[in-house]
Amino acid sequence: MTTATAAKETLGFQAEVQQLLHLMIHSLYSNKEIFLRELISNASDACDKLRFEAMGKPELFEGDGDLKVRLSYDKAARTLTISDNGIGMSRDEAVRHLGTIAKSGTKEFFSSLTGDSQKDSHLIGQFGVGFYSSFIVADKVTVISRRAGLPAGEGVKWESAGLGDYTVEAVDKAGRGTDIVLHLKEGEDEFLSAWTLKSLVRKYSDHIVLPIVMKKEEWDQEKGESVVKDEDETVNQASALWTRPKAEISDDEYKAFYKHVAHDFEDPLAWVHAKVEGTKEYTQLLYIPGRAPFDMWDRGQDGGVRHGVKLYVKRVFIMDDAKKLMPSYLRFVRGLVDSNDLPLNVSREILQESREIDTIRGGCVKRVLGMLEGLANSDEQTDKDKYATFWKEFGKVLKEGVGEDFANKERIAGLLRFASTHTDAADETVSLADYVARMKDGQEKIYYVTADTFAAAKNSPHLEVFRKKGIEVLLLSDRVDEWVVGHLTEFDGKPLQSVAKGGLDLGKLEDEEEKKAAEKVADEFKDLTEKVKGALGDKVKDVRITLRLTDSPACLVSDEHDVSGNLARILKQVGQQAPAYQPILEINPEHPAVVRLKGEAEAQFNDWAHLLFEQAILAEGGQLEDPAGFVKRMNALMLAISGK
Repeated sequence: MTTATAAKETLGFQAEVQQLLHLMIHSLYSNKEIFLRELISNASDACDKLRFEAMGKPELFEGDGDLKVRLSYDKAARTLTISDNGIGMSRDEAVRHLGTIAKSGTKEFFSSLTGDSQKDSHLIGQFGVGFYSSFIVADKVTVISRRAGLPAGEGVKWESAGLGDYTVEAVDKAGRGTDIVLHLKEGEDEFLSAWTLKSLVRKYSDHIVLPIVMKKEEWDQEKGESVVKDEDETVNQASALWTRPKAEISDDEYKAFYKHVAHDFEDPLAWVHAKVEGTKEYTQLLYIPGRAPFDMWDRGQDGGVRHGVKLYVKRVFIMDDAKKLMPSYLRFVRGLVDSNDLPLNVSREILQESREIDTIRGGCVKRVLGMLEGLANSDEQTDKDKYATFWKEFGKVLKEGVGEDFANKERIAGLLRFASTHTDAADETVSLADYVARMKDGQEKIYYVTADTFAAAKNSPHLEVFRKKGIEVLLLSDRVDEWVVGHLTEFDGKPLQSVAKGGLDLGKLEDEEEKKAAEKVADEFKDLTEKVKGALGDKVKDVRITLRLTDSPACLVSDEHDVSGNLARILKQVGQQAPAYQPILEINPEHPAVVRLKGEAEAQFNDWAHLLFEQAILAEGGQLEDPAGFVKRMNALMLAISGK
């Protein structure tokens, strides 16, 4: 060991850690006992990781394969210690894990905080509290750790008072694993009690598979006090919760296990627990969180988003983040799968080609979709409210499944929710089944409009004739909606039709007189449309008369198989090469501006034509290529109209 490595160093916390520590102490103090749950959960994870790594390197056990978590306290020193003989940390890992927050979504997390302790406590829980919860009850924390496989002389001691910095130095540590020593604040002596610690373990951590041990205590009648014996007792059930019959597991136990497996502070929204028997045997315990994590949209170094299902084989932990167990559009699901058929030495590479995993994945997807259908289609208001919460938090992610999971596309479509002209606000949504049930007699299509925002969709000029006829239109304003309608072409035998694509075809909802009137007007305005097309040149694919407008002078539409204006804008915003977008300009023959244009002199005709086109772009949420030119034309025409 070099002198430089052994030297004691003082390092500064990452700025986000300082913020989190301050918030932890002030916002979570009323829930201070959760620190023990968090530290025990981390210790359990460390043991799971050792067990996984030791499959390929059994020497990491160092002759001790009896994994456990230990609690001990010293009343005189006023310290509480949580120890494990898991994977441990090297010096660099201690600095990286304890001095910084590498979690995705950190910036968004802090920007969401309000300064209200009660509200922020939920956000902090959503972000995850982990190791830093130690400082809720401790004014100093000492961590002594050694990574499995490193020599005893390469242990590390990390220490901090939770202020602006921490120290780190090399120490000797005979056993692998981690000891976290909490130097308790004044007034926290309740955690120096065996009865209190055992109660908290049974309340929060009874489901931990590893034994949580303490030294046994017995009451000494002569001394009138508890005496610590030199023998261990296990204070939790230390059995895999998911292997127990469902009838024996309470809701509180399910919720406590979720908080452990998901590292979440809040209760789950729903869960499903099932044992699958047959050609493949496995157990599923899958949860829907109550809130979306901050890194829901984060794509890591490998370009993939984080998943939350753990894989066990015969109750032995194999891996976190088992991506093959759940498709990307269900990445919000938390929980575990325990297989009886996979080999214990299964690797990530083997998983990629495993038929057993494909079978398990298919079963898990069906189970989750069934759970969501149960909430969505329930007659119980509490279930309906849960589904509304689910949709608010995870709806955009679920929509991805329409294009990703062909086998379950219809089931996913039944779970989708959209705003519509039938509702008043963006968060008031309808299902496709609701829409179909309300379709007018003779209506053959499900109509929708896409836009950048709910307001832009709701106020789209394309809706004018549909409002006039009382036809409901879905208002799609999420970016992913363009992906959805690109893959979902029909529902319940009814084709989906954009109101901004192709010619206006209302089918049986449009009578013969209207069609004849439209043809007659088109003939009357043929010279005008050709003249406008000549003025606009290659900016437009065509110019034609429309009857889809009642109040607006003009709108833009795309040919049936061309890219929509909204999709073209989205692709451009994310830096992708969009197909050439050449819209069709439709003009309203009854609008005063169009009537004025028909009789306009040649000198100002081009300005009027461009103005109609540019207004149509703005009306659908687009951006002008030449805003200054638009302003100049607008000013010139206003002055001409005013006679100045």
